[in-house]
Amino acid sequence: MTHWFHRNPLKATAPVSFNFYGVASTPAASKLCGDLRASRARLLEVFTDGTSNHEMMKNASEAYFSLLLGFINALDGGTQDNKLRYIQNFKWTDTLQGNVPSAQQDAVFELASMGFNVALWYTKYSSRLAGKEDVTEEEAKEVHRSLKMAAGIFKHVKENHIPKLITPVEKGRDLESRVIDAYIVQCQAEAQEVTIARAIELKHNPSLIAALAYETANFYQKVDHTLSSLDPVYIAKWRSYTKLKMCFYMAYAYCYHGQTLLSSDKCGEAIRSLQEAEKFYGKSEMLCKEYGQTKGPGTTAKPSGHLFFRKLGSLVKNTLEKCQRENGFIYHQKVPPEAPQLELKANYGLVEPVPFELPALSPMWTQETHAAFDLTKQPKDDKAKPKKEEEVKPVKEPDIKPQKDTGCQIS
Repeated sequence: MTHWFHRNPLKATAPVSFNFYGVASTPAASKLCGDLRASRARLLEVFTDGTSNHEMMKNASEAYFSLLLGFINALDGGTQDNKLRYIQNFKWTDTLQGNVPSAQQDAVFELASMGFNVALWYTKYSSRLAGKEDVTEEEAKEVHRSLKMAAGIFKHVKENHIPKLITPVEKGRDLESRVIDAYIVQCQAEAQEVTIARAIELKHNPSLIAALAYETANFYQKVDHTLSSLDPVYIAKWRSYTKLKMCFYMAYAYCYHGQTLLSSDKCGEAIRSLQEAEKFYGKSEMLCKEYGQTKGPGTTAKPSGHLFFRKLGSLVKNTLEKCQRENGFIYHQKVPPEAPQLELKANYGLVEPVPFELPALSPMWTQETHAAFDLTKQPKDDKAKPKKEEEVKPVKEPDIKPQKDTGCQIS
């Protein structure tokens, strides 16, 4: 399912040298600085490597975070701020606001921003896996797992690190609650899409599929509602995607609910449910065109070109025609003027974020190495000399080529 999922661009960051000449007063302290620089550079490489996988990301992110925590955690277990927390300036762009960076001299800002990017990488990794021509069952599970992990990392950043920032997050930036909430819920919705595709392939009970589709549509509606109060210049395309996915899964919900009603000999209600499915499917087709024409950040998904999308149109049409024939020959029931109220609750298959934990502090950090950073040796800022701003270049992401669509890519 190449380009089935909308993806915003990765965050970009200015280079960080961790060169604390004079401040790092011992070889061990200097080595820590060198390792921090190298592990950060390695992690940034993994983001842009089209062959990187879950294991590579886990190793690279844990290597960097375990070292960075030495700038944040109190090594004596106390509650006071680490003396190194505010020693280095960090710059990051945002996924929605182009190349205009935010900067904070705070290691917690770096941890939250890099953690956000790791979560975003997992969503892109899942999209890359789902884009393969023939996805195996194990790869489908990996797509599902990666999306749940991404949701867990976003949630961890939101709950554990953003509240500790000294400088408040500007509105519309990635670390603002509305933006990060939208990413969390979208990850849950997309993971449930994998569950639905699997349930359809294995011919599970239509009532379960209808309930899962309804819950997924509600997730997308929640994302759209969360984004609605943000600047439309930045989120118009993203909102267009969430609306089309909401309509698409409402069509699925009404289609399979119609099958459930027919199996209970409620043919008139089934027809009305299928008519509603037809309406939502038509709306999702229209929104697909609108989404493709809307300008904004991120890759453009092309759901209307996928067999998984087109199959639903045929299923709705054929099931509605079947219900109408059955009603004409057998049931002779009136078709209600109002569509049935969907009060469906899935008991299985609902997605929750996978809890995320940071790695342990690197054993390279000891009381001695920490004490070897002498902040009294920091050079004083020469305000008369304007500093050259580091350029924050956009991330060059690997291009995902569309592959042949066999219609069962995420199942």
